[in-house]
Amino acid sequence: AKITTGKSDNKFGIPLRHAAAAYEAAARLPHLEIKGVQMHIGSQLTSVAPFVEAVTKVGPFAADLKARYGITYFSIGGGMGIIYRDALASGAASWWESQPADQRPLTPESYGAALVPLLKPLGLTILLEHGRFMVGNAGVLLSRVEHLKRGAGKNFLIVDAAMNDLVRPAMYDSHHEIVPLHRDSTRPALVADVVGPVCESGDCFAKDRSLQEVREGELIAFLSAGAYGYTMASRYNTRGMAAEVLVKGSAFELIHARETFEQMIAGEKIPAFLK
Repeated sequence: AKITTGKSDNKFGIPLRHAAAAYEAAARLPHLEIKGVQMHIGSQLTSVAPFVEAVTKVGPFAADLKARYGITYFSIGGGMGIIYRDALASGAASWWESQPADQRPLTPESYGAALVPLLKPLGLTILLEHGRFMVGNAGVLLSRVEHLKRGAGKNFLIVDAAMNDLVRPAMYDSHHEIVPLHRDSTRPALVADVVGPVCESGDCFAKDRSLQEVREGELIAFLSAGAYGYTMASRYNTRGMAAEVLVKGSAFELIHARETFEQMIAGEKIPAFLK
């Protein structure tokens, strides 16, 4: 519900039935030039059906706007979802082949095959914004295990990353695959809540996650962190922004240095009336 944008109880846009009147009003304003129309129905959509339904509804309206006002573009928004729950396994072609044909995740090929026949006859420039799809599974958050706390009824794997670094699990109850970088098939399985060190019970990446046993000092990776990861990060609990490293094959380079405490407070000052 938190990532929908096209429902009547969302704050975005206007109802299609009111759109014609809005364009008529805009046409009377001397400092506005009508150029196009945009729709956006939501985010993390894994089926092409909602896109087809939306374009089928808005397409005729776009054609009418072109005839009336000469619009040149139709922005159909974003929303193509990525694979979170099977992010690692889906890297193999065999995983895709094993999925039932009617349940396979959305791909650029299936997206284009369904929408191009609907959009091409409009003769408009089509704009897209599928950022998550392009970068979501290209990014990971690396974290080091600080401690394994064995409780009376639950285990807690405490890591040095926190909700300020990747807030999606705390904010959206989102699933991110968690992979130990030290793989050892001889180790026993571990079921634990994976949590950060922030002073907040909501600082949790996963509940009762089954993992290979990991030990203090070892690294784990939170997958699918390339979208809505760093850009939603914060300095909560006075924790600096993490470093970012770009990797291409065997080459890598630091592209955003870790924030220091001095940088965090550089813009602050004590008011004269408190001195």
